Amino acid sequence: MTMRFALPLLFLPAPLVAQPGEPQHDGVAAWKALREGRILPIKEIERRVIPSMKNAQYIGFDFEMPSAVYTLKFLRDGTVIWVDVDGRSGQVIGRTGK
Repeated sequence: MTMRFALPLLFLPAPLVAQPGEPQHDGVAAWKALREGRILPIKEIERRVIPSMKNAQYIGFDFEMPSAVYTLKFLRDGTVIWVDVDGRSGQVIGRTGK
């Protein structure tokens, strides 16, 4: 019975844990930067940006390390809008779309 529940776990990806001397994956580096207070959490970024996007539907975000840029995605009148935000300061640094 235990094997029935454990078997699907074999197909999960290995944890993203960097070994000493190896480059860190974006997820590990982002988690570490967040814990160390070097970047703002996505909830804070969303709190600052979403209200400024009138009549747009928030779709989600991407995060890129080492640049620490959040890209929030919105949809308005059939057009996708990307808003780039500096994850360190929370300032909008770029925008595409209308």
